[in-house]
Amino acid sequence: MFTTVEIPVWALALIGVLAAVTAASHLLFPSVRWFFRRRAERVVARLNTKLARPIQPFKLARRHDMIQNVLYDPDVIRAVNDHANAQGIPDNVAFETAQRYAREIVPSFSASVYFGLGTRVAKLMSRSLYRVRVVNPRNDAMAAIDPEATVVYVMNHRSNMDYILVTYLAARDSALSYAVGEWARVWPLRPLIKMMGGYFIRRKSLNPLYRRVLARYVQLSTKEGVAQAIFPEGGLSRSGALGDPKLGLISYIVDGVHADSPRDVVFVPVGLNYDRVLEDRVLVAAAGDRSARFRFRISHLLRYVGRHLWQRVTGKFHRLGFAAVAFGKPVSLHDFAARNPENTTELLGAELMSRVSAVVPILPVPLVCRHIHAAGGRIQLDMLEAAFAADVVEFRAAQMEVCMPDENGDANKARAVTEALRMLEVRGLITITGGVLTVSDHAREVIAYYAASIGHLKMV
Repeated sequence: MFTTVEIPVWALALIGVLAAVTAASHLLFPSVRWFFRRRAERVVARLNTKLARPIQPFKLARRHDMIQNVLYDPDVIRAVNDHANAQGIPDNVAFETAQRYAREIVPSFSASVYFGLGTRVAKLMSRSLYRVRVVNPRNDAMAAIDPEATVVYVMNHRSNMDYILVTYLAARDSALSYAVGEWARVWPLRPLIKMMGGYFIRRKSLNPLYRRVLARYVQLSTKEGVAQAIFPEGGLSRSGALGDPKLGLISYIVDGVHADSPRDVVFVPVGLNYDRVLEDRVLVAAAGDRSARFRFRISHLLRYVGRHLWQRVTGKFHRLGFAAVAFGKPVSLHDFAARNPENTTELLGAELMSRVSAVVPILPVPLVCRHIHAAGGRIQLDMLEAAFAADVVEFRAAQMEVCMPDENGDANKARAVTEALRMLEVRGLITITGGVLTVSDHAREVIAYYAASIGHLKMV
């Protein structure tokens, strides 16, 4: 028993590491988790006194508990059994597959990360890159929403900046939960997005088991009042125009809410637009190839950040014009379903996209590009300025969401045209010679892309 045993140094080191991990898991980790959980609870309590819509307990539940709630739902269990029968595999193997899906989907929300880091970074990025404007906040309509209702923001998808911009603008109301595509399932985005309350979805997956697990998570979070933000188009617009709604997430929400449900769901249409979309050239290049996929690369991000910082140090950086948001009239799911008991999901999707399209902000660069594109890529400056000014007057008369510089009258319109043309000229998209504007050969698709963002808006 007391005989000396010789072992290699690496084995001794391995035994020491395993012993330390075991001791920590039994003695240290529980107390550390308890300490941070108490601290997080105090942070949330302070935040809930300031937020218009307090953070719901479901969002704060332990991730393990949320996963268990999803997995042991009767509908999910039935889907597990169906999957096992269809694939000819044991039920426990099918259950492991469902468990993997649930772990992939369910976030690990951290209020400290969301409000301590996320919203501050979102504010810094939004205001340093753009002149942020809320064109129509609809304060009265938003204040009239039942405080107990689940609020779902429904938005058009112009840029990956959408997540950042809306997170910043909604920070005073609540913490939003986003559905994020597979492109962001890479380090360091994956853990950060999960701590921000985002959940990943496989947009192209037709696996019934995966769909059932995803649907159950969305329905549980909706039932518990978690504020959400969804993009019905399902992905970034590659042409610049609004796309048809994809009804997946909307159908999950509708199916999980019944007429006698105590908590209503209120959809808030949100229109987004930019004078400059950061990914515009990438999107235009992929417009003709629906199979093209966008992948996040940390090297690209670091290169962009480095170039941006250098421009700021050298004084060559100018903000990228306006980033504007406008809110449409909210839609109560209880009221809408009562009026439309048949084909509720399809009709609701069409109604929401109609309301989103009606409040897409009209900005200087898209409006200038609209006239350049209509003229075939060549137009006299005086004609452009006159047509631009006339459009602004008519759009405002039609009570559309126009966002222009702060000056009043003709100075407002003249400055808007000047700034828009400067942005396009600096990028090499246009040339101006002798009072005539000409689109560069390689830039016609980019001009059409910006024109399409307001191409659906018609003056009355």
